[in-house]
Amino acid sequence: MITINLVCNCTMKPSPKILIGHKNSSFLARCHHTLIMSMSNNSTACGLNLHLNTMQCPFHVREFGRIMHGSQQVFGLLSSSFGQSSSIGLSATRTTKRGVSAIAGIDFKFKSRDFSSSVETCENINGKMVYLKDGMNVKPIAEERVDNDEDSVGGEEVSGLEADEKNNKSENEQEGGKVEEEETEVEKEAWSLLQEALVTYCDKPVGTVAANDSEDQQPLNYDQVFIRDFIPSALAFLLKGEKEIVKNFLLYTLQLQSWEKTVDCYSPGQGLMPASFKVKTMKVEGKSEEVLDPDFGESAIGRVAPVDSGLWWIILLQAYGKITGDCSLQERLDVQTGLKMILNLCLTDGFDMFPSLLVTDGSCMIDRRMGIHGHPLEIQALFYSALRSAREMVASDENSKNLVGEINNRLSALSFHIREYYWLDVQKMNEIYRYKTEEYSLDATNKFNIYPDQIPLWLIDWVPTNGGYLLGNLQPAHMDFRFFMLGNLWSIVSSLGTPEQNNSILNLIEANWDDLVGEMPLKICYPALEHHEWRIITGSDPKNTPWSYHNGGSWPTLLWQFTLACMKMNRTELAEKAVALAEKRLPRDSWPEYYDTPNAKFIGKQARLYQTWTLAGFLASKMLLKNPNLASLLWWDEDFEILENCICLLHKSGRVKSSRVPDKSQILV
Repeated sequence: MITINLVCNCTMKPSPKILIGHKNSSFLARCHHTLIMSMSNNSTACGLNLHLNTMQCPFHVREFGRIMHGSQQVFGLLSSSFGQSSSIGLSATRTTKRGVSAIAGIDFKFKSRDFSSSVETCENINGKMVYLKDGMNVKPIAEERVDNDEDSVGGEEVSGLEADEKNNKSENEQEGGKVEEEETEVEKEAWSLLQEALVTYCDKPVGTVAANDSEDQQPLNYDQVFIRDFIPSALAFLLKGEKEIVKNFLLYTLQLQSWEKTVDCYSPGQGLMPASFKVKTMKVEGKSEEVLDPDFGESAIGRVAPVDSGLWWIILLQAYGKITGDCSLQERLDVQTGLKMILNLCLTDGFDMFPSLLVTDGSCMIDRRMGIHGHPLEIQALFYSALRSAREMVASDENSKNLVGEINNRLSALSFHIREYYWLDVQKMNEIYRYKTEEYSLDATNKFNIYPDQIPLWLIDWVPTNGGYLLGNLQPAHMDFRFFMLGNLWSIVSSLGTPEQNNSILNLIEANWDDLVGEMPLKICYPALEHHEWRIITGSDPKNTPWSYHNGGSWPTLLWQFTLACMKMNRTELAEKAVALAEKRLPRDSWPEYYDTPNAKFIGKQARLYQTWTLAGFLASKMLLKNPNLASLLWWDEDFEILENCICLLHKSGRVKSSRVPDKSQILV
């Protein structure tokens, strides 16, 4: 047992633009450090050589006391958040020739383009400081080694993958040795393309590019690794038993979270995760070094921060633990710190009166102006899912009690708010039609002062008697009656809606199959904004023309979420029908990003071909259908504790007296 005790004193936030040289090594840091950690290791093979003045600090000083209080153990690994000595430095070069990945099980011989398009030469100024125009030098992550006691009995965690294999083996034996279903030619093609889209950093796979069309002369930011885009790829790898790339992705994006982000002299919250990152090669002191160049929205169209990135990261972190059975990643100190930073950012008090998250237009999958600013359903559903995931992963200690309490209260309030005020069926539509307006009381029926004339004519006959859906958005005097696919599907997966509401959503999709699926699943929203509405709401966006892109376009990547929702509600036949439709057309059309026209007849006018999350969404759907036991690990059932808290909240008065008693001298009479 080797124990290292150090004390951390973080004085400044690190910057992605500065390299500080120390002797022969270069480290990104703007903090002086002594470090507290307890490290257990049964051998000296790691060869760790720690220098106190070359450590990194991943979080602000105000976070330190709360996070670090109590004993922590890190097994056989210095997290990248704490930095490493030059003996564990970056590899000097990276090649883009064909190679074999370290991931076991898949022969990752991939043909990738050179994603290191930016090369900067930096000179060492008096051996102290080097300025980089772009990029971030992130430490490569050491392998985590835990020595198991051979004499220990029981207590081993079994991964969802292993459990599913045992169940399938048992079923096959009962059925007379049934052979496992082979991959189709379309699946093999999709896997080959997914392997070609891999991006490596320091010889480790860390993600997949957004699109990998070799004939595309202007890739823009499609040659980057997007957090939201990588989710279906990550699930496909996990379901196939390949976990290393997902682990690398989670840890490297976590490192990017802690760096300072500045746009026009203003820095957003520390918990913000990047929308994407790119691997670049730079010249530092005459050597080529790989760096990660993140985009937190400062380069995005409209300069909008990606609210959904942190939420997807939390969801993927839990999925990794459930499928692999490896919960040690969740328990790491740097992961716990990053998790709490995201939660603190989301749970920060503001001026809003509602439990839903208030965001700007373009802060999620619909990343252009589409009139979703306010409280869009997609963000609320992902927020709810992330909170439920985080509640299970946050370390149980004295310092986390308040945070867990905040999570429970927010879950209950958000669940009630969405189920009560976002739900729309024929009965609720009739209720809105008869609303009285300008009600001023605590017991008002029309709490948001919605005007009945807002109900669009197309909606009256579009909602079936046995169907319904959750509204796209809700604000004072405004209901967005458009049907948004991702928000409704993820509400089913996360149990944000009631079981009856979840079934009604699938009833509505089935009843309006031609509108929402057509010739290619699935419509991102319905209906499209047209004519005067399109000009006012989108600002005459030439990419979001009616029935194109985000404005009523069809996105095959939504297929895996539709499959998961259908499997949860025992409506697998709907998912199989949609997957079969996609399997016939996607390879013929070169796996495009999206489709245009009301029934998805045309490939999108600006759609990238060989879009990674299109083929990954298809693969994930196929694998979910083949492995229902694994699929069940990815959805949430109804939580009766949340329901109980909802009932308690409903019995409370609309006004609660403040516990703070003001000083009489401060009251003006």
